[in-house]
Amino acid sequence: MSIAPYIKEIGRGKEGARSLGRDQAEDLMGQVLDGRVSDLEVGAFAMAMRIKGESTEELLGFLRAVHERCLPLTPQSPAVILPSYNGARKLPNLTALLALLVAQTGTPVLVHGPSNDPGRVTTASVFRNLGLPIARDADDVRHGWARREPVFMATETLCPPLARLLDVRWVVGLRNPGHTVAKLLDPTTGARSLRVVNHTHPEYGTALAAFLQSAGASAMLLRGTEGEPVADPRRSPRLDVFLRGELRADLSVPAQEGVLTELPVLPRSIDAATTAVYIQSVVSGEKPAPGPLARQVDSLHRAVMALTETAAHELIA
Repeated sequence: MSIAPYIKEIGRGKEGARSLGRDQAEDLMGQVLDGRVSDLEVGAFAMAMRIKGESTEELLGFLRAVHERCLPLTPQSPAVILPSYNGARKLPNLTALLALLVAQTGTPVLVHGPSNDPGRVTTASVFRNLGLPIARDADDVRHGWARREPVFMATETLCPPLARLLDVRWVVGLRNPGHTVAKLLDPTTGARSLRVVNHTHPEYGTALAAFLQSAGASAMLLRGTEGEPVADPRRSPRLDVFLRGELRADLSVPAQEGVLTELPVLPRSIDAATTAVYIQSVVSGEKPAPGPLARQVDSLHRAVMALTETAAHELIA
């Protein structure tokens, strides 16, 4: 089996490349994830898609292939899914703080991402410094949720084939469709989740919004902080909430405009240990949560309540 016919379609350059259909994309990604193609073909796939960019239909197919190879998780109530794949370079990585604050509302929270990144402060490292659970299997996730704790699961545990695809970056030097799919991943069964999907460029946000609508997904879409799914602690970004693919203005939050009158007190260092100490001080009430994070938590809570209500009505019907 070869993916050469697919590469021929997507590898004709930015102007000449043609997008694949959903089934073709699923077949291509399935072959890549299952290791049924050569390293050379994987590299060609990564480079071609990097130049062309993913269409909505391709993302739907890629994601379907990845979901089929993921560890399935079944929360008892709608969960919030936080994909953490960028880490921190300049600002503290506050994804773990967002996870803790959301978990305090009684919502199951799953954070997934790499265990390590040589150039960034990962959420996994902050979780370890906080003493929060790093799940090794579905039972660990279930026990963490029962304790009302957010749970981190490494990609290599959640979906080993996807983790291997992500590692191609360290060889070719560029991200590939696996990174986009990872940020859209929903490993829960029965549509029991609200994904927090972040982007770094406005045009990519437009493409992701189209994907969420087409997929009928429940999600919060925002411009993340250094690629993390958490609001910038200095100024609130726009938070667009989708329920079953429908943009809900009543649950969304507009971006903060005007001149900032107050900046949050953040740790001076971004290392994992210092970040964990700061997060503990916020969770304990010693320090206030940054306003943008508090608004994000409130929006997520209202969205989860609306999703729960919708699911209840469907059961009655």
